[in-house]
Amino acid sequence: MRALLQRVTSASVTVNDKVTGQIEQGLLILLGIEEADGEEDIDWLCNKIANMRIFSDEDGKMNHSVMDVDGGLLVVSQFTLFASTKKGNRPGFTRSAKPPISIPLYEQFVKKLSFTALRQVETGEFGADMQVALVNDGPVTIWVDSKQKE
Repeated sequence: MRALLQRVTSASVTVNDKVTGQIEQGLLILLGIEEADGEEDIDWLCNKIANMRIFSDEDGKMNHSVMDVDGGLLVVSQFTLFASTKKGNRPGFTRSAKPPISIPLYEQFVKKLSFTALRQVETGEFGADMQVALVNDGPVTIWVDSKQKE
């Protein structure tokens, strides 16, 4: 399971001209799911995201988590995080989990993140053509992969 975290001052997701999720200060989380992912990946990644200290303290150092700053969480499914670009110029997505596997894992991830971070999690719409708007704060963008824990 892969997550691309972006520290934002605001972010929103729109589907068919309707906003499905939006936050002010917090984290926009682009989430990729592969066939090999399971509950252990969800638990580890949610714990990592909720506690990652990437928000500035009074001295301007990254010492606060999204929970410390009472920040929002916006999760957007993004199968392209597992794109393979080794051959040719058209990316392949064979490592991305198909909907029968990825949808339940995505829903479980959102539920677990809400429980772990003690706050509601805003979302996009799984599998939809989404427009994501954000103001990256810093910029701060962090790549986290549950298969690369060490």
